[in-house]
Amino acid sequence: MATAYFMQLVIHMTKAECDQEHLEMIIYNCPTIPDRTAYILGQSKDSPLPRIIEIGKVLRDQNVSCIAIPCITAHYFHKEIQEAVEVPVIHGIRETALLLKEEQVQRVGILATDGTIQSRIFQRELEELGLTPIVPKEEMQRKVMSLIYEDIKKGKEPDLDSFFEIKDYLVREESAQAIVLGCTELSVIKRDYDLGEGICDAMEVLVKKAISLCGKELHPQYNRLFVPMK
Repeated sequence: MATAYFMQLVIHMTKAECDQEHLEMIIYNCPTIPDRTAYILGQSKDSPLPRIIEIGKVLRDQNVSCIAIPCITAHYFHKEIQEAVEVPVIHGIRETALLLKEEQVQRVGILATDGTIQSRIFQRELEELGLTPIVPKEEMQRKVMSLIYEDIKKGKEPDLDSFFEIKDYLVREESAQAIVLGCTELSVIKRDYDLGEGICDAMEVLVKKAISLCGKELHPQYNRLFVPMK
């Protein structure tokens, strides 16, 4: 679902007035890649990296301008993927951190998988720019994982009450100025529902960078991807 939404976003976010002005895309949808979170947390010995690199090389050999991976947790392997594939592999987490820095946000709440949170791949990028990352407490993180794995990945309606409970906690109790959707399954929730101000969708940031690297212009309505909280 996240891959399908990525393609949809590329179309919506590109400034184009006819078919011929849109980007050419090669979509390699491979749901059999081993679970990234399970491997990172040591719950599985089945590494997703060899398959990701294999696919990256297939895309490289088809002369793509860049590669975008609409899975934030897979960015754990970004260095190895980039070294093996050679063509630019967009670092969606780094690009998201840079956007929030430009928006002068200081405290950032992160909604992501256990693998992303425990590996600190998002926290490190934010900290390197002088921002303060905030992760949900254990009870709230379980609800984040349920939204991702029990709702979106299973094709069910998301539990919006849980989402807003998590958001309110991070804003009111932890003084978060922005909430990052750091898992592309959560991006699907933003596609279908109004999540309010202060939401930064890492998927949209990934798409914006891909459009730029491919030499296309961004549709004006997407010039600003983050609306600060009042």
